[in-house]
Amino acid sequence: MKKLQIIAIALLFASLSAFSQTTNWSIDKSHSHILFGVKHMVISTVTGYFRIFDGKLVTNGDDFNNGYIEFNITTSSINTDNEQRDKHLLSADFFDAAKYPNITFKSKYMKKISDNEYELVGSLTMKNVTKEIKLNVEYNGTIKDPYGKTRAGFKLSGKLDRFDYGLEWSKTLETGGLVVGKEIKIDAEIEVVKQ
Repeated sequence: MKKLQIIAIALLFASLSAFSQTTNWSIDKSHSHILFGVKHMVISTVTGYFRIFDGKLVTNGDDFNNGYIEFNITTSSINTDNEQRDKHLLSADFFDAAKYPNITFKSKYMKKISDNEYELVGSLTMKNVTKEIKLNVEYNGTIKDPYGKTRAGFKLSGKLDRFDYGLEWSKTLETGGLVVGKEIKIDAEIEVVKQ
């Protein structure tokens, strides 16, 4: 009887230990990107991306549900394929990159919606303004690469109002629309590597 109790207790501790084990994942920046899009004069969309960013994902074992994720983006690394426009975006009219060199995101929760869908909610900080944002996450799967490393891929999408973060520069067209739209669409592909 005592042996059974000892075995049961040992199994309980083993399962609790496995449950509480955290796994760290680093972002593979060479296979990840953070894109954005904004309406130009109502009729078209200008897209851009950030060249320099980093982040991490921490999970309970290999379960991404309730995982914690954070990003740090170097504002001055913005690229819209137009040097004059990029300089304007880095000025005080928009990001004021000299004063606010980073954009950060820290998750509050990552909730599983279906087999390959998650809801990611967290705090996004730009220009010293922090607002809660919700991102839709599509889980693309987990694989073992040819070098024995475990990798997982995700697609993140969402939107925000740039005026909420003090990026309020714009001009109004004769028709009433804005030269630069208020809504920013976010589209990111993130590949992480298990540490």
